[in-house]
Amino acid sequence: MIRFAKIGLCAVLLAAAGAAAAQTKLTLGYNAAPGNPRDRGAHIFADRVKELTQGAIVIQVGAGAQFGDEPALVTGMRTGSIDLSPNVQGAVSAVVPEVNAFGMPFLFTSSEQAWKAVDDPAVYATLKEKFEAKGLILLGFMDQGIRHVSNNKRPLNTVADFKGLKIRTPADPVTVDIFRELGADPQQIKFPELYMALQQGVVDAQENPLMNIDSSKLYEVQKFISLTAHKWESSPFLMSKKTWDRLSEPHRQAIRTAATDAIAQQRQMVKESDATLMEKLKKDGVQFNQVDVAGMRAAMVPVLEKWEKSNIGPFVKQIREVAAKN
Repeated sequence: MIRFAKIGLCAVLLAAAGAAAAQTKLTLGYNAAPGNPRDRGAHIFADRVKELTQGAIVIQVGAGAQFGDEPALVTGMRTGSIDLSPNVQGAVSAVVPEVNAFGMPFLFTSSEQAWKAVDDPAVYATLKEKFEAKGLILLGFMDQGIRHVSNNKRPLNTVADFKGLKIRTPADPVTVDIFRELGADPQQIKFPELYMALQQGVVDAQENPLMNIDSSKLYEVQKFISLTAHKWESSPFLMSKKTWDRLSEPHRQAIRTAATDAIAQQRQMVKESDATLMEKLKKDGVQFNQVDVAGMRAAMVPVLEKWEKSNIGPFVKQIREVAAKN
């Protein structure tokens, strides 16, 4: 009996060892703060993958740039040191410049309109191919929100109010062009360092969707928010092709399904957030103001002309046409 018990125990241990060896552990990183819709979407994705693969794939999620800032994560995915990232448009545009087209000034008036553009079959197929050529698998687009400007000085009402304003922007070429054309002085500061930079007066202003201003507590050091809605920004959800190529077809399908589910839920969170966040931020002492949108739109003509003449000009025109239909 003892002999059979030992054999049974060995079989159990071997089975457990085999299961552990079969488990694939992946890393997923981004710079958004915990509680941000992108963070919540990432956790939904990780939970869904674990469920669909019955625990065969476990994803370690790292918010707040735990695994590096956004450009480092893009590089990491291309080399295979990082597996996944719902990244940001600016960092991703360094390898696939076509994503800049989604950030044209005043292109979209709502998130729903933007979703139709990024999900357009022809648009998606073009970008999927370009990402894959750079060693990245496109899983879809999360929503990085419609962006507004906050500052620590005064309400910004007209184009003239932006002149000389020292504003932090991401390293996103379209955003830099927008604020240079408004007469502001764009400065690049990494997002995890932004709160301190604003607090210390390194810059006077910044631009982000309300969800980022709230989750990173930027309202504590920026009491004026001007509702510019100057651009919408995507969050390309990417995976390392090196990692993708190692997965079985059923596991790839699980990744795709989980990404689709997570993106749908993350987008809904973003849609719902602005309505509630404005009231919350008002209670936190933030003063909101409307802006001269017509004046800002008129100032953006040179930006649009520049990008339509660039090497991605045809794609910019394609996106503007798709946006106009929606």
